[in-house]
Amino acid sequence: KKIITLDRGRPVSWPAQQVTLTGHTDAVRSVAFSPDGKRIVSGSYDRTVRIWDAETGQAIVRPLNGHKDYVSCIAFSPDGKYVVSGSLDRTIRIWEAETGRAMGLFNGHTDWINSVAFSPSGKYVISGSYDKTIRMWNAETGQAMAKPFSGHTSCVTSVAFSPDGNHIVSGSGDKTIRIWGAETGQAVAGPFNGHTNWVTSVAFSPDSKYVVSGSYDKTIRIWNVGTGQAVAGPFGGHTMRVSSVAFSPGGKQVVSGSNDNTIKIWDIETGQSVAGPFDGHTGRVHSVAFSPDA
Repeated sequence: KKIITLDRGRPVSWPAQQVTLTGHTDAVRSVAFSPDGKRIVSGSYDRTVRIWDAETGQAIVRPLNGHKDYVSCIAFSPDGKYVVSGSLDRTIRIWEAETGRAMGLFNGHTDWINSVAFSPSGKYVISGSYDKTIRMWNAETGQAMAKPFSGHTSCVTSVAFSPDGNHIVSGSGDKTIRIWGAETGQAVAGPFNGHTNWVTSVAFSPDSKYVVSGSYDKTIRIWNVGTGQAVAGPFGGHTMRVSSVAFSPGGKQVVSGSNDNTIKIWDIETGQSVAGPFDGHTGRVHSVAFSPDA
């Protein structure tokens, strides 16, 4: 529960090599690669953010301290210069990745922060919270850019920008997925219905046309953003909740992490597991990500 495992290799031979990053003193809740794939950022229940060298597994800077409760979510900026973190202390923080220097503190949510992401331009940050809302912030000033996006009837568990920057996707404890206009904050598609339990994780495909979702119902689904229809799935195979999902850079595969302690790679056309289960973890897998060169 306190380690990060990095698997390398082609899907036919995963894992060809494995690096374990150790240092956190409590469960690791969220991980992300830098855009160049050379660094990894992690957020933990030990209330710290850490930045690692992806090749050596060594910490690059001291632990980033400031949050007063669990760090629940993290993300790199598109240029790799900054990291954003969200916490159960209801705040969002911006850090300089090279030095670990605290750059900003955003306040506004009235409950835990579950998910954060930078816009493709790096100018904005979005956040999803247990307060059932999504907020957009100016990444430089920390000012809220619009009224909270409202519509979900339960906590917002996951948010992401589309790669083209036009839309935001959200997943919720209300079992649905919604698409929002990034400029207007208005719902433009959804709710997408199909999951039978909380939607825990959502992500756009590289071409912005599809969304992948993972759920407490143990399945993964692929949705067409334009029609709201499920175009693939449900992919079944995990024996417990699916906690995290992500598209591969090529858009042909998705990775999933689960409370069953395993990671799987799926072909989105066939719905078949093409790699895994990777079963080296001894506790729940909270977060998964592809490296940019995968």
